[in-house]
Amino acid sequence: MDPLAHTLFGATMAEAGLKRKTALATATLIIGANIPDVDALAMFISEDYALWFRRGWTHGILALMIWPFLLTGLMIGVDRLIEKRMRRKNRIRQGPPMRPLFLLGIAFLGVWSHPFLDWLNTYGIRLLMPFNDTWFYGDTLFIIDPWFWLLAGAGVVLARSKSWLGISGWIVLGVAVTALITTADVVPFALKVIWLIGLSAIVIVRWSGRYRGATKPIAITLLALLLFYIGFMITGAKLTASQAHALLNERGVEIYQVMANPLPARIFLRTGIAVSDTHYYRFRINWMRPDSFELSGDPISIEEPDSIVEAALNSPDIRGFRNWMRYPSYEVRKLDDGWKVIIRDLRYVLPDQETDVGIGMAVIELDEELQVRYVSQ
Repeated sequence: MDPLAHTLFGATMAEAGLKRKTALATATLIIGANIPDVDALAMFISEDYALWFRRGWTHGILALMIWPFLLTGLMIGVDRLIEKRMRRKNRIRQGPPMRPLFLLGIAFLGVWSHPFLDWLNTYGIRLLMPFNDTWFYGDTLFIIDPWFWLLAGAGVVLARSKSWLGISGWIVLGVAVTALITTADVVPFALKVIWLIGLSAIVIVRWSGRYRGATKPIAITLLALLLFYIGFMITGAKLTASQAHALLNERGVEIYQVMANPLPARIFLRTGIAVSDTHYYRFRINWMRPDSFELSGDPISIEEPDSIVEAALNSPDIRGFRNWMRYPSYEVRKLDDGWKVIIRDLRYVLPDQETDVGIGMAVIELDEELQVRYVSQ
């Protein structure tokens, strides 16, 4: 999921009561909810290196066991510095005292919330790293989910930022997120209206002040609703896969794997890829209405890479892409002095897409001796 989703989820857990258990609980939850994404620094090396390294070592089981202890140690050190500063100023510190064991448990909750949320989308996560680099996919939520933002953010907005600086920050964030959602072509008009209604409700409740004194039960309720929403979307992913499998079997196609692809803001509508031994089948369905199932375009042949494609795949410049791709489709074009190989991951790229837009596509040019001379992704 995106960093905002991770941050709001950690903050919501804090507002649901965990911040009262020990000093620095809120900071620990928010940092823990984001700390595995330290591997985003790989983007500064190259896009392909990021694909090779991202959601691996820092998201794997070994790191997930180490991060909470490192984070707890850091927070205890920060707490001691705060205590020294308060004593020098002869001030009494507010809030709960430092309880290291509670803080360690809270650090585990924050850190482990991260791979759980990342697992929910189609990008994938290597949970067993460094022992095994198998990718796991939840195929449940789009990587940016406005309803997740709304549920996770409401309780935090109501409970925090009593200063004008904090309130201004929430206003800027709200305007930016609203602009993103309302200008996105993939979000239908009706869903944009629902977003605006939900956001307006938060503003009205915040402005009225009637919720004060009830921020904890509000946060608990919203956290429960958020977890229910995730469970609901998991159910949708499972039903989509089951329906696509059954409907294609009825048409005489033996399917052994289905990816149920979530769409931004659209809870019931899914696209996806069904895989047989010989073809990919792209489809679209409203999982609440199985009769809405329809195939998108012609089946796409699954072909073993020939020597030309193998030469392209062996390029060190697409090592990360090769390891990350899930449903590859290969196209080979003859050039005057070599070959052009287009590799598309059908999760994110249409089978006839020509331009490199976003992620999911690599273009490799080879000379007559099958030596790589150009790579783009």
